[in-house]
Amino acid sequence: MQVRNLSRRLVTLSLVLVPLAQGMLAQEHWVATWAASPQQPRVVAPPAPVPGASTAAPAPAAPPPITSFKNQTVRMIVRASLGGRRIRVQLSNAFGTDPLTIGAAHVALRDKQSAIVAGSDRTLAFNGRSSVMIPAGAQMVSDPVDFNLPALGDLAVSVYIPGDSGVVTMHSTGLHTTYIANGDMTAAAAIAEPVATRTSWYWVSGVDVLAPAEAGAIVAFGDSITDGATSTVDADRSWPSMLARRVAGNPATPNLAVVNEGISGNRLLRDNAGVNALARLDRDVLSQPGVKWMTLMEGINDIGRATGRGSLPSDSVTTDDLIGAMRQIIERAHTRGIKVLGCTLTPYEGAAYYSEVGEVIRQAVNRWIRTAGAFDAVVDFDAVVRDPNNPKQFRADFNERDHLHPNDAGYKAMADAIDLAIFSPKALSAAVR
Repeated sequence: MQVRNLSRRLVTLSLVLVPLAQGMLAQEHWVATWAASPQQPRVVAPPAPVPGASTAAPAPAAPPPITSFKNQTVRMIVRASLGGRRIRVQLSNAFGTDPLTIGAAHVALRDKQSAIVAGSDRTLAFNGRSSVMIPAGAQMVSDPVDFNLPALGDLAVSVYIPGDSGVVTMHSTGLHTTYIANGDMTAAAAIAEPVATRTSWYWVSGVDVLAPAEAGAIVAFGDSITDGATSTVDADRSWPSMLARRVAGNPATPNLAVVNEGISGNRLLRDNAGVNALARLDRDVLSQPGVKWMTLMEGINDIGRATGRGSLPSDSVTTDDLIGAMRQIIERAHTRGIKVLGCTLTPYEGAAYYSEVGEVIRQAVNRWIRTAGAFDAVVDFDAVVRDPNNPKQFRADFNERDHLHPNDAGYKAMADAIDLAIFSPKALSAAVR
């Protein structure tokens, strides 16, 4: 009789605990805390100089891209935005032409440079195994791993490639030092003597965190000015990175991540660096876990390539073309319940592909962004960084050598110009038009 009563109590207890556990799981969901858009390696020739456009010294030449790895470990540094207690990592072979074998992958808190915080190293598993084959064109998401990730924490993601990787899937403008070593060094405390370093990311395309039910992500979608080109390396000075710091420190937005899906050289309508924005929207924005807002800042490369020096008829573009592409992105985002923050295009007089014809298009697109009411909110980056004495150019104190990209101060001014009230819980709960 006692055994029977005990059995009944255990059954009753299990019936109570199962719904409680299910309820706890329902209070959390996966949210992207960091991401980078996959690209195929490519060598980009610098634009031809425009006579009289600038007397500034040219940027130092970058080392050539690495197009494959073999029996090497690649340790990459990424900065999370939203913290949490469990994470998972996405590895991509989107542009690989052959299956990619990952021999081992680890994640740890970064201490400084390539060193990791003692005791923080975790082995990543994929379907319960420490190695995985990723088919050409595919990606793999790691099994969840318990990991105490602080907000704005730096992660070291180490990937070991035992054989020939073939064509690598990468993100060119990583703006963090990546350390490359021979052999399997995924669990090493540091890579003190790397065989090479670069400032690109390889294969790693996302980090997700288990977060409260109300948590969400803002995806910054754009070209090099979103990517953070010309900002200081290893300093997280892109405007999305600085926006992430503002969001994390704002009591009204404690559970929001900011992830950067910019690609330097990207265009709205044609492939250039990375596939065109319309083609990569699903992968880089709509499929991101927990996304609630996206920012859209694309079009200046379409304008410059269509109207600037050396432009080709095949690159032609009109104001209506660019507006139409933006409308498509807004509509597709709204279909998924994602709100869109429109960003005006910044000045570019003095840049290698500047033209007066292109400036007319830029101004027309900016008028539409400001006044059409198509976006859920607008930030006027153009007004923030332009020279009041010559609105076609950047302010001198925000100017980078190429007259196209902001310096660190310019990026900070852009991040500071975004009204965080639009991301408040009340604004996020409002229905998408």
